[in-house]
Amino acid sequence: MVKRGRKHNRNISYRQERGITLHMIWMIVGILCALYCLALAITGGTGTWFFLIWGILGVAFTLWGIFRGRIWHAMPHWLHITAGTLFLLMLAVFLFTEGCIISGFSKNTDKELDYIVVLGAQLKTTGPSRVLQYRLDTAYEYLTAHPDTKVIVSGGQGSNEPASEARGMCDYLVKRGIEPDRIILEDKSVNTEQNIRFSKDFLQADTDKVGIVSNNFHVFRAVKLAKAAGYRNVVGIAAPATAFYLPNNMLREFFGVVKDFLMGHF
Repeated sequence: MVKRGRKHNRNISYRQERGITLHMIWMIVGILCALYCLALAITGGTGTWFFLIWGILGVAFTLWGIFRGRIWHAMPHWLHITAGTLFLLMLAVFLFTEGCIISGFSKNTDKELDYIVVLGAQLKTTGPSRVLQYRLDTAYEYLTAHPDTKVIVSGGQGSNEPASEARGMCDYLVKRGIEPDRIILEDKSVNTEQNIRFSKDFLQADTDKVGIVSNNFHVFRAVKLAKAAGYRNVVGIAAPATAFYLPNNMLREFFGVVKDFLMGHF
């Protein structure tokens, strides 16, 4: 009886220690998310309000860390199984999708293409944002190495932009030395799906060899959309991205992939 009592006490102690450890892990993750949200707000380099999701996650994870024990113990066993299964399923979907996104990081080509399409991003009063500048610099490098290739710059004008993204991209490339007659402006699109679809009007999607230029985290979805839109010979050309903003961009891109999948865009 004494041995059984000691074993029982050790089991209780182990479960208590494990519970405290899980509480701490959730709270640490929550605090890190909140701090990242604050850092994104201070730097102001995201161009959208999406970064607030990190603050929401921070609050949610922290509260779960504090109240997890009470909530979990109050739940019936069948709900434990259901919640655990749903969590693992969501985690698997998230990891699989992020793996697909990462697969686009190294996409590039030295082949001679008929067109490259540069996807738009935020245009500031001072010129292209850092994200857009990365795309344009990558396009410039390709265009200088392949003088017969034309470029379609794709992007309309947002409510917080001084001009269309296409116009801003054209001006940037011309200043760097690209001939204006090699540049085609598509200035009506407001999202990635429209970038791809509207740019298709300026080329022969069945026969032309096309490269899609975007940041590494964006290439996978862009190429999938292009193939679904009827581009027969399309490749991705990955531009770099700022490492600090990469977690935010990767999370945002996850939702973008899921949205386009559910809407039947690919």
